[in-house]
Amino acid sequence: MSPVSPPRARLAGLVLLALCAALPVLAADDPLAVPTAWTFDSAPLESVPGLTLPDLDRAALAAEDALREAQGLPPRFAVASEVEISPDRDGLWERADEETLVWRYRIEAPDAVSLNLGFTRYRIPEGGRLLFHSRDAGVLRGPYTAADAGAPGQFWTPVLPGDAAVIEVTVPAARRGELELALTRVNQAYRGFGAEFESVLSGSCNMDIECLDGADPWRANARAVAVYTVNGTWTCTGSLLNNTAQDRKLYFMTANHCGVSSGNAGGVVAYWNYRNSTCRVPGSPASGGPGDGSLGQFYSGSTFRSANSASDFTLIEFLPAGGPDPAFGHHWAGWNRSSAESPCAEGSLCAGVHHPSTDEMRITFSDTPTITSSWGGTPPPTPGDGSHIWVHWDNDPPYFPSPPGVTEPGSSGSPFYDQNRRFIGQLHGGASACGATGDDLSDIYGRLSVSWTGGGSNATRVSNWLDPGNTGATTVDGVDLCTP
Repeated sequence: MSPVSPPRARLAGLVLLALCAALPVLAADDPLAVPTAWTFDSAPLESVPGLTLPDLDRAALAAEDALREAQGLPPRFAVASEVEISPDRDGLWERADEETLVWRYRIEAPDAVSLNLGFTRYRIPEGGRLLFHSRDAGVLRGPYTAADAGAPGQFWTPVLPGDAAVIEVTVPAARRGELELALTRVNQAYRGFGAEFESVLSGSCNMDIECLDGADPWRANARAVAVYTVNGTWTCTGSLLNNTAQDRKLYFMTANHCGVSSGNAGGVVAYWNYRNSTCRVPGSPASGGPGDGSLGQFYSGSTFRSANSASDFTLIEFLPAGGPDPAFGHHWAGWNRSSAESPCAEGSLCAGVHHPSTDEMRITFSDTPTITSSWGGTPPPTPGDGSHIWVHWDNDPPYFPSPPGVTEPGSSGSPFYDQNRRFIGQLHGGASACGATGDDLSDIYGRLSVSWTGGGSNATRVSNWLDPGNTGATTVDGVDLCTP
């Protein structure tokens, strides 16, 4: 007789089969999409109403950003403008044919390197779609439908490179009255996500994920990591984590100081597989220059699950319609909640995977055992209150022996994985920077073993989310979407 699987295991297996069989149906750019306005004799773009944002005071922004960094706040990349734009009273409506209506609205921001939008009311009727694009539609985001609405009924867009955007909504004429759309935030970016400004690019000492051999197992962990924005203005890094139910829920761990809360989790946009296409040799001018990563794979909107400042963690969950997109190639990282030190060493390296300065993904190795610590100072108190781990980076990293890699603003919330590639903490901060030596070549991570019990409630700990069956597991291995 064949062994009978426990009900939970059988249910997880059925869910996995369904997910693996599903086709991608989530927010991602369609390279074949064209604006509906291009398919009929529409009004010229210059006649479409819109708004023009004022130039940015870059000197003032630089001073504000320096203060934010000194205060330990996540890096800002865009400035928000509050607006009240609605198809009911703004823009231009046209009839594409007897059954189809099209609405357009223009945004000009002459001083921007990119734009992103916040719709705080978002209801697209059946058969309708929204997209936005550059002036010539050389870059197009969307199309998006009702299924792309985040919680609660919002939609925050990915960034659109350039200084102008054209918003287009297409709806069946018979369903025009069902459209509910309110654009309330236009975010004008002045740096980040490929902007070619030397002062804000990640340091040349960092190593691209693409520098790893094709079979290197650390590549799997990279597929768990995403850079994300909050309400389109500031940015951090985080990681997907597996749970004991093995049900591929999109639990995403980041840092509490990154500012994601129950009030703004719906405004999180996470970008997956944002990496350079080639290996830029660490220390070279190319490694310190702009990359060529794609922002085409993303989830918009999340749900807050838990947070606690003691170990500086926040856990959110992405709930995209249709479940995880197979095209994104997700990896759910394993974890280790033991309070023992991780014996990182040559031959059994630990690593941090992150997005420094919102740039393409980098990996930084450690060959020194972790040290129990508190948060604060370099060196931090050891063992202190035990809420954090102190990590020293490899002076002689693999692949390229020099220079050692580090983390930077924007890396906050990023995962640190032990020698078994299991998550043990998220980046709180530290002294590391290109050229650092000794104890300055180090960072401090909030400890998973402390986050596990957190503040003692479901909203302040991770145990009930990562171990929903209360199995008591101390470690869990990572999985891909279709891992048996």
